[in-house]
Amino acid sequence: MSKIHLYIAFIILLASCSSKKQAEAGTKETVAEDMVTLTDAQLKNAGIETGTVQEQTMNSSLKVNGMVDVPPQNLVSVSFPLGGYLRSTKLMPGMHVNRGEVIAVIEDQALIQLQQDYLVAVAKLGFLQQEFERQKMLNENKVNADKVYQQAEADYNSQKVFVKGFSEKLHLIGISPARLTESNISRSVTVHSPINGFVSKVNVNIGKYVTATDVLFELINPDDMHAMLTVFEKDITKVKIGQKVQVSFVDDPGAVYECEVILVTKNVDESRSALVHCHFEKQPKNLLPGMFLNATISISNAKVLTLPEDAIVRFENKQYVYEITGKNEFRMLEVATGMVENGRVEVSSSTEGLADKTLVVKNAYAILSKMKNTAEEE
Repeated sequence: MSKIHLYIAFIILLASCSSKKQAEAGTKETVAEDMVTLTDAQLKNAGIETGTVQEQTMNSSLKVNGMVDVPPQNLVSVSFPLGGYLRSTKLMPGMHVNRGEVIAVIEDQALIQLQQDYLVAVAKLGFLQQEFERQKMLNENKVNADKVYQQAEADYNSQKVFVKGFSEKLHLIGISPARLTESNISRSVTVHSPINGFVSKVNVNIGKYVTATDVLFELINPDDMHAMLTVFEKDITKVKIGQKVQVSFVDDPGAVYECEVILVTKNVDESRSALVHCHFEKQPKNLLPGMFLNATISISNAKVLTLPEDAIVRFENKQYVYEITGKNEFRMLEVATGMVENGRVEVSSSTEGLADKTLVVKNAYAILSKMKNTAEEE
């Protein structure tokens, strides 16, 4: 039994040593990923200095891209509320139109019927008005029953509602009820431009039947087009209403136009960016919706956390700083950078707070070099 006990104890000892070696190897592998330890001599030769992030006010600029946009009130969809066949139009995309100008002619038998119904309703209203006044006089003289007078009054008021309804429908399609007579009933009506601007889309052709929901044309008023800029999430808090913006277009990068921020959206889309709307102080000629542009936003008095530029290392398309975790021990921490001014750079981290950490502020690349050499040796 003693030999068996010794044999079991030997096996347990071997397993324990093996587990310990595996654990040490695992720990070593984990540490090697983002941790590094320097000797006293290496630390002295590298000239490494430590410190913390500092909050300071920066005046800088932010370069972004965008496009020319049109406010909703300057983009008009033209439709015909009663439907009909398009008899004629001369519009083509890019053409200029004036407010009140005839842009299309619509015809349909329903238009004839509407005018006819209106005139018949007006004629009947005249008769019912006379009948009401007659019954009212008879009722006042106690000649007829109250019921007869009340019925005449109801018929008269109901007919006024019909006439008013037909009148509004005529106004809706651009026909003046006051000028409509049996001699000028028309099978067609004209569609007029509601704004001064130019045509961006023509969605119909001659002879096509259009319904009340169909958009015939889209018109744009170019008087108030603005620059719509795309700003990434990390920078959006720096942009404020009233900041100055310089805009240039892709086809003419030498021409710079002054703008001013008028609106910063309060939501971030799936690409982690938000929209900033800017008004042109002097609108460029030949400006078209959808034109791409480059912009520089002047950022002033922005309070940010900063480190010296020597504190930032770039590795595999990412940017890092080193945190002091113990004696001669350093941990690699990914950060995002922003504005740069007087040798200091704005830093932020999406995963950890930087304000309470002790960081390497000079010669951080010496630590990165040590990490690379250590990884190659292993």
